[in-house]
Amino acid sequence: MGLSNLGLFHTAIGIIAIIAALIGFVQQGKIDFTRITGKVYFYGTLITSFTALGISRHGGFNAGHVLSIIIIVLIAAAYFLHSRKKGNTRARYFENFFLSFSFFLSMLPTVNETLTRIPIGHPLAKGINDPIIGKTLLAILLLFIAGSVYQFRSQRTINNSASK
Repeated sequence: MGLSNLGLFHTAIGIIAIIAALIGFVQQGKIDFTRITGKVYFYGTLITSFTALGISRHGGFNAGHVLSIIIIVLIAAAYFLHSRKKGNTRARYFENFFLSFSFFLSMLPTVNETLTRIPIGHPLAKGINDPIIGKTLLAILLLFIAGSVYQFRSQRTINNSASK
């Protein structure tokens, strides 16, 4: 697959973070810092995003590096809201959105790299413009939008019951 040691480490930690987020989405409907899955997602994504800055398949600073920086900012902002704004129920909307959006953004390079490498020797996609990549990302975008609406409604219910 042509991965460096850093690339292998990055991929392994990234897979663990993605699995943790998916478990959180299924169990709680969100990535929740109070659960082990939320903590694993946070630290795994942080490590994966920082290691992505040392990886360049195409040489030099590129859009993937910018994406990593945006993801770091999103999860750091979500963590700040979680730890500093405990009593602020409005902050939970932003915390949930930032974490879900960071997950969505993480899927952009994940889908591209996976579909252009797997299965080894005969990858499903020939390049970034392959229709299977576009269709997969569209499905993930639709899931992100539906999930965000669900999280907003769930948080509104939680906030309304907390204010009574």
